[in-house]
Amino acid sequence: MTSTRLYEVRGDVSPVSPYVLLRRCGGRPRGFWAAGDRWVAHAGLLGCVTVEHGHADSAGSRFGLVQEESRRLFGRVRSRTAADVRPRIFGGFSFSPRRKADPIWSSFPPALFHFPEVELEHLPADGVCSLAVRGRTREGAERDWRRWADVLERAAAAGHGVVRGASDAPAGPDQVAGLRGHALSASPSRVFGTERATWGRMVWQALSKISAGDAEKVVLARHLEVVPSQPVEPADLVTALWEENHGSYVFLFEPEPGQAIVGAAPETIATLVNGVVKATAVAGSAGVGTDSVQTAQMAQDLMDSDKDRAEQNFVVRDVAARLKALGCRVQLDVEPHVLALARIQHLETKIAAEVPPGISLLDILESLHPTPAVCGIPRSVALSVLTGSEDFDRGWYSGPVGFFDSEGKGIFVPALRSAVCSGGQWRLFSGAGIVPGSDPAMEWEETELKFRPVLRAIARAGAGESTAAETG
Repeated sequence: MTSTRLYEVRGDVSPVSPYVLLRRCGGRPRGFWAAGDRWVAHAGLLGCVTVEHGHADSAGSRFGLVQEESRRLFGRVRSRTAADVRPRIFGGFSFSPRRKADPIWSSFPPALFHFPEVELEHLPADGVCSLAVRGRTREGAERDWRRWADVLERAAAAGHGVVRGASDAPAGPDQVAGLRGHALSASPSRVFGTERATWGRMVWQALSKISAGDAEKVVLARHLEVVPSQPVEPADLVTALWEENHGSYVFLFEPEPGQAIVGAAPETIATLVNGVVKATAVAGSAGVGTDSVQTAQMAQDLMDSDKDRAEQNFVVRDVAARLKALGCRVQLDVEPHVLALARIQHLETKIAAEVPPGISLLDILESLHPTPAVCGIPRSVALSVLTGSEDFDRGWYSGPVGFFDSEGKGIFVPALRSAVCSGGQWRLFSGAGIVPGSDPAMEWEETELKFRPVLRAIARAGAGESTAAETG
């Protein structure tokens, strides 16, 4: 990495849809991250931090390598005043530093982060959008900021304002039908993936390890290949996913045109702000009913389930122990509550901890990943079981994705309810925690439920039903 200086210009613009930026920057690296109405969209590439295959193990931890290289990158950024500089990078890590020879993940190495040329952020409390533009000269950055500000102001004036990130309406008739065909009514597609018989064998293998006392929990995943009859643009897909999953952390990372990962995670791995790390321990699943009474009963059944409570407690126990091992002072909820999302419910426990000096967000991430929510416990045994059972490369599925800045603040979520695209084909992933009492048929149904957010978004995006406006 060279020591060339980079310049940042930042200022406020009228509220505008992130879709404006994403669509205008098609063909360039892009990304989007949202938690409800708070979001940030970015495009272009001015700097990159990456850990390639073969370096993650031999040259030290990939988390440590990203930490080291990001500090060098942040040190190159200048602004009008030092207080104005808030550079941050966006990206993530694969589930495992090792990979199988799967071309669908060719643009996603063990770690990859982008320092974008343009970044648009919406903070609902401020009532405006913040626009940051970077360049290799101060004059160039200021010129490009004015150009982008003009584009966005014209879009806002034309009525392309901030799109609320979601529909909280009760679930209607599902666009996804059939367990084998997964017919997408709005966008007919070819669909194939893990066979049900294969899934059954995977679950029984995990249960045999558990019954032998070698493991307490193993998280298995399966995949679904979807080839839409009409191309589905990643920006359209993430917009549809965001609009229907208001309670989730919705993301898009597209390092190369047409090579993208999107998802809607229900939980965070870690958020670090002002010396306090927050995490959520999520596990156990239930659907939603046709009315509020039925949904409430399903939530109570989830709270009363010994199996689901035990599965979720594995996550709580492991996360708390790992934070304490880093010297953090941990506080957590006495018991879980039900996290109600648009079409699925989970058990959730909120965890907060004071972080001692010298411990960074990436240090915390390295300790926590992979959590029992995406891998199992003990970690080494669960990894061995899922590696031997799954006949596909997880790639970035269930790996940490997010962003962090030069002050150490940031957020990472597991890449769940996710899909990766390459050449017009989308590969979806869904997993389930296998614990004592798990039944292959019930776990299959749980994974079906977790496929639905992305399947619905594909159907909606393929039918052109996104409510976001395009400015051309």
